[in-house]
Amino acid sequence: MISNTDIAVWTLSGLLAVGIGLSKYSKYKAREKMVRDFASMEPEQREKLLSRLQPELQMEIRQELMKRFRLKTEI
Repeated sequence: MISNTDIAVWTLSGLLAVGIGLSKYSKYKAREKMVRDFASMEPEQREKLLSRLQPELQMEIRQELMKRFRLKTEI
């Protein structure tokens, strides 16, 4: 027999899963847009902006630029 508590727990779990999924998707889309914006910049401007980011984010973006656009950046 399914009780009201079971329904509430499953509903909350589903809403939490949807929220986490949407959060990860929006982070992915924002990162994708950022990489494309960096790819369209002049190399000097790209390096200037990359130097202002956190080191982990810098490396991720540099790796994506290399992998997808074959753009080299100074490290």
